[in-house]
Amino acid sequence: MIEMVDSFNHWSFGHLRPFVKRVLSFGKGVVIKGHCKFWIFQSFNGVVVVGSLLSFLLAMAYVYVILFPRFQPVINKTYETPHFNSSVSECNYFEGNWIQDESYPLYDASQCPFAENGFNCLANGRRDGGYTKWRWKPKNCEIPRFNAREILEKMRGKRIVFVGDSLSRTQWESLICMLMTGVEDKRSVYEINGNKITKQIRFLGVRFSSFDLRIDFYRSVFLVQPGPAPGRAPKRVKSTLKIDKLDDIRNEWIDSDILIFNSGHWWTPSKLFEMGCYFLVGGSLKLGMPITAAFERALHTWASWLNTTINANRTSVFFRTFESSHWSGRNRLSCKVTWRPSSRTGGRDRSPISDIIIKVVKAMAVPVTVLHVTPMGAFRSDAHVGTWSDNPSVPDCSHWCLPGVPDMWNEILLSNMLSRN
Repeated sequence: MIEMVDSFNHWSFGHLRPFVKRVLSFGKGVVIKGHCKFWIFQSFNGVVVVGSLLSFLLAMAYVYVILFPRFQPVINKTYETPHFNSSVSECNYFEGNWIQDESYPLYDASQCPFAENGFNCLANGRRDGGYTKWRWKPKNCEIPRFNAREILEKMRGKRIVFVGDSLSRTQWESLICMLMTGVEDKRSVYEINGNKITKQIRFLGVRFSSFDLRIDFYRSVFLVQPGPAPGRAPKRVKSTLKIDKLDDIRNEWIDSDILIFNSGHWWTPSKLFEMGCYFLVGGSLKLGMPITAAFERALHTWASWLNTTINANRTSVFFRTFESSHWSGRNRLSCKVTWRPSSRTGGRDRSPISDIIIKVVKAMAVPVTVLHVTPMGAFRSDAHVGTWSDNPSVPDCSHWCLPGVPDMWNEILLSNMLSRN
């Protein structure tokens, strides 16, 4: 670009010299008191030529001023930790597509003690790492590049709480591994009770002692209270779900700065009716209640508790929608993990569970941000655990490999959260 400008200067002013000489030939120079020379033009032609010269110079100056900004060097855009001035609503993070990005993944799961062995697909024998090289690109905006150190500084003194099922635990693990890349002394990050990560434990809490930051996980797969079968219940009733009462560990979620919920994967016939679990409302057994109706009733119980308990001035609340699985076959028992993201969603970009979550949240008094990850996960048939878990005999097309898709949920979560500040 500099060469272009130099060439322009050389052409314009270099070619003017003969023209100027021609103009001056029409006049006679007169020296007045010193070194100042004035030109007196002796013919009409000289005046015309001078006028033409001035018009030419003015035109060139105008063109130069107008066009020059277009020749400024192009500055490559870089991703930085966000410092937003605009509102979150201006960016729909969940309308977009996956693009390849060789700067990913953000961490090595084998170097993170909080990533479950069952989710570390590369360590469990998966040979292609291409599934880790994809970044979600929203249609009308950018998700700022993750900067672990800067996020840790902004989160200093905070408590982040995840509540939900194993997909919530996956996101919890992902966030910890992402943030650990910004910690020099890895020993300063530890589980507060010295517990190892297991599938059934109800509480796990990791502390980043150098930043006085805690990231907790509470296992509550239904969000409401499970209970025994009531007296005189039919033999098929083995247990119940009290959909009008929130989980009995609910008070442990209150003292938090960021609160992220999820639920949905256990709201299926195989996890409920086939296991003899039915719904209970006010002590009354609801044998004929559909699962979607029960889920909506349970979410209203959750919403009512949130509206009356959470201090919205302190706590930012999020609810992540249903995560797309990619089971196939007649009974949806086949798990075929692809090598690349799917080009089509196959209808997995919609979910009745997600629709109910969005509907209930819209009617709430306390502001809740919906992390609508259902559409973005629909394309990622390549990113599931498959047979690369700690139990390869049981294929898994529900959970995600780490690093992978849950990292993107956390990038969106952090971008969304920091934009408010």
